[in-house]
Amino acid sequence: MSELTPFLFDGLPVRGMLVRLTDAWQEVLQRRQELGPFPPEVRVLLGEMTAAAVLMQANIKFNGALVIQVFGDGPVRLAVAEVQPDLAFRATAKVVGEVPPGARLEALLNVHGQGRCAITLDPQDKLPGQQPYQGVVPLHGDQREPLQQVAQVLEHYMLQSEQLDTRLVLAANDEIAAGLLIQRLPMQGSGNLAARRNEDDIGLSEAYNRIAMLAATLTRDELLTLPGEQMLHRLFWQEQVTGFAPRVPRFACRCSSERVRGMLRTLGREESDSLIAERGLVEVGCDFCGLHYRFDAVDVGEMFTPQPNQPPASQGVQ
Repeated sequence: MSELTPFLFDGLPVRGMLVRLTDAWQEVLQRRQELGPFPPEVRVLLGEMTAAAVLMQANIKFNGALVIQVFGDGPVRLAVAEVQPDLAFRATAKVVGEVPPGARLEALLNVHGQGRCAITLDPQDKLPGQQPYQGVVPLHGDQREPLQQVAQVLEHYMLQSEQLDTRLVLAANDEIAAGLLIQRLPMQGSGNLAARRNEDDIGLSEAYNRIAMLAATLTRDELLTLPGEQMLHRLFWQEQVTGFAPRVPRFACRCSSERVRGMLRTLGREESDSLIAERGLVEVGCDFCGLHYRFDAVDVGEMFTPQPNQPPASQGVQ
């Protein structure tokens, strides 16, 4: 069963989370079979992104969708992982060229240095005029060196946008997508002498650095194969760690017939009518879950017929 386990290091402003997506991740890949399976390198990329997105959503406790998008100029044009507040997630990618065997992030998305990573926070209950928050970072570090892994990109993002030291370890295969997050918490409290705060901060920085270095020793195989409790004991047996009740991430897609109808109304009747004339129906497939939505001429006619108290379809959907 898929599981996310939060934990704290007693007496230290350091928190951690461990996620292992099993059945839920396998469902993502199984649903993709009908559309054509992704190359192995893309499955690893998406698995790592999905594990990271679940960790980040659980970490910030945001009441809305958290979306990680990586896009660029390689054979993978776009990869997306989206997680809701209840840890329901979905993921997909757009592959436009041949993927080299064993390719990592640079060869997949950043061939000519144009790759970007966007983190979007889309609130569930938007106020009028409120837009989603989005932060974008390039797929290279401060020294313009390419970031070779999804974990490095997201660590760079967290440091740049949130000023939070974060260590991520990610791994994925066709059975499991897993991740470990270690993060230093902001200092709390006020009223102490500046010198004392500085001394405390140095000591706590050393504690975080020690824990982050221990986390970095975790290998890909260990992350994918070791049970969570055994993994944490192996890494942090000298630390006092308090675990909390696990949560259960799951696969879920937000597509629906009504959402597709809204998209078609936005495109306009002329576009739908041309598809009816050419193919006899309008068919839209969901890249996330593989479902197909089909609409015939009668459906399209009803779609663009104004209902009582409803504006004409030509005005579009707001």
